[in-house]
Amino acid sequence: MTVTITKSSLTGTLQVPGSKSHTIRAVLLATLSEGESLIHNPLVSGDGLSAISAAKAFGATVTQGEGGVVIQGKGKCLQSPESHIDTRNSGTTTSFVTSMASLAEGYTFITGDEQVRARPIRVLVEALRQLGVELEITRPNHNAPPLFVKGGLEGGSVTLDGFNSQFVSSLLLVSPLGKNKTEIHVRKPLEKPYVQMTLDWIRRFGARIESDEPLYTHFVIEGGQRYTGGECTIPSDWSAVAFPLVAALVSPSSLTITGLNFEDAQGDKRIVELLMAMGADLTADREAGSLVIKGGKKLKGGQIIDLGDIPDALPALSVAALFAQGRTVFTNLAHVRVKESDRVLVMAEELAKLGAEVEITSDQMIVHGGRPLHGGVVESHGDHRVAMALTAAALMADGPVEVKGAECAEVSYPQFFASLAKVGVALSLVSEGVGE
Repeated sequence: MTVTITKSSLTGTLQVPGSKSHTIRAVLLATLSEGESLIHNPLVSGDGLSAISAAKAFGATVTQGEGGVVIQGKGKCLQSPESHIDTRNSGTTTSFVTSMASLAEGYTFITGDEQVRARPIRVLVEALRQLGVELEITRPNHNAPPLFVKGGLEGGSVTLDGFNSQFVSSLLLVSPLGKNKTEIHVRKPLEKPYVQMTLDWIRRFGARIESDEPLYTHFVIEGGQRYTGGECTIPSDWSAVAFPLVAALVSPSSLTITGLNFEDAQGDKRIVELLMAMGADLTADREAGSLVIKGGKKLKGGQIIDLGDIPDALPALSVAALFAQGRTVFTNLAHVRVKESDRVLVMAEELAKLGAEVEITSDQMIVHGGRPLHGGVVESHGDHRVAMALTAAALMADGPVEVKGAECAEVSYPQFFASLAKVGVALSLVSEGVGE
C-alpha cells in the first residue's frame, strides 16, 4: 500500500490503541497462568496477533470479543505445538516464546518473517542452554531463527549482556516456573523500562522476583512458583503516541491525545519531556490522561539525546529534530540498528530523499534541522515505526510525499491513517492499484 500525504494540520481529539509491548506480556503470561484471564483493550493486530497465535499453539484457549480477549491458560504444562510457531514480524514474541518453549515436553519449531529470520538470537540461546534447555538454530553459521527448542528448564545461574532487553524479559517470564532457583546476571543493561514493564506484569500475575531495581543487573527467582489468571487493562501505547504527537508539532495543529497513563512503565513516555526541552508547546493533564499539542512553533536544536533506554523513539524524534533550529545529536544507537530494520540507516536515507541533512555513525545520528523539505517518494522498509515517522515528516514538505509499503503501520497502530484523516491530515491510500 502507498499513502500520499500533503501538507496539512491536525485538529481535534484522538486516542491511540493499546500498547503492543503490554499486550504481548499480558497474553503470554495469561497463557502461562492457571485459570482464566480477561484482557481489556489489547492490541489485536500485528504483534498482538502473533502473541495470540503463539498462545493457541501452546494449548491456551483464546476467545476474542468486544470486551477484550479471554484466555484459559495452561500453567507451566505447555502443549508442544502440533506444527510450528510463526511469530511473523514480532521480535518480542519470538524472544518470549523461545523461552516459553522450554516448558513444553516435546520440541517446538519457531520461525518468523524475513526480518525476524535476520534478527540475532544467539545470546538468548546460549543463556537458556546455561539453564538446562536444549536449543538449536537450524541454519549453520547463522545467528537468527528458525530454531528448535526442547523442554527442560532446570534453573541455575546465567549471565548475559543486556544489549537486548527482550532476552532478559524472556528469561524472567519463565524462571518462576522452572524446577529450581534461577539467578540472572545482566551486563550493561539497556532498555531498562521494558524490563520494569516485564517485572510489573510478572508480579501482577502472582510470581515473586527479587531484583536490584533500578540497576536491573541482578535477579533471583525461586522455582516452582505459579501464575494465576485475572482481569487487566492494556494502557495506550506511548510508542505509538509519538507519531501523531510529532505530526501535530511539525504542522500548525491543535490536537488532544487521550487515554494516556503518565505513570506507566513504558519508557517512551519520556518523549514528552524531551520534546518540551526542545520548546514544544505541550500541556499534560495527568489526572485526565490527556496531552494537548499546539503545533507549528519552531523547536530548538542543540540537544544531545541518549536513546539507550528508549530505542523505539528514534524514528519519531528524528523527525521532530528536522523541525528544530540547529543540530540535534542522538547517541547510544547500536541496538536501534537491529530492530525491524536498521532504523538509523533507514531514517537517514529516507529523510534525505526529502531534502533532509542527516549524518550517521555506528552509534550516532546527527540531524541538521530547520531546513526546508520537498516532496518525494520514500519507502517504509517494512518497518511500522519508519512508515509512521515518514508520514509525520511529510507534513513538513513543500509537495506531496508518497510512502510506499505503508501497510506495515498496522503492526502497532491499527487504522493509523484513518485516525489521522479524521483529525485533518490530507492523505490518500492506494492498494494494489486501486484507490481507497
